[in-house]
Amino acid sequence: MGILLFLAFFGASAAAGSTGMTFPTGPWCLALRKPSWTPPNWVFPVVWTTLYILIAVAAARVAVLPGNAFAMAFWALQIALNAVWTPVFFGKHLIRGGLIVIGLLWAAVLATTIAFFALDTLAGWMFVPYLIWVTIASALNFSIWRLNPGA
Repeated sequence: MGILLFLAFFGASAAAGSTGMTFPTGPWCLALRKPSWTPPNWVFPVVWTTLYILIAVAAARVAVLPGNAFAMAFWALQIALNAVWTPVFFGKHLIRGGLIVIGLLWAAVLATTIAFFALDTLAGWMFVPYLIWVTIASALNFSIWRLNPGA
């Protein structure tokens, strides 16, 4: 894994993550009813920064391996869906739309995790925390949708 390859994947991850600065939570989100188990706000940037580093390292490891076409296609799909969720949920205030996007994101992260495990066990394990976090985020999105039927 070369540092330039890692930086390219981290750049893509950072670009996806930058949508959080473009579409901040704002008053609309603060007014939403949320489940009691919602993580505190400070957790999100810490977790996402860690995850973006892990998924960039994992991608850089797999990108140089033969037979990586499906794995890298799934990686590209998951990072694109990752970038789309924030504008849908926070930008357009579409809770149900966010739920659809995050469901697709979860499936893409699962597919990437499986494909990475098939090529590089360590890269697969690097995706497991991301899969867990997207599972939690999906449950949170679903719970917010259920708690705010008119939003």
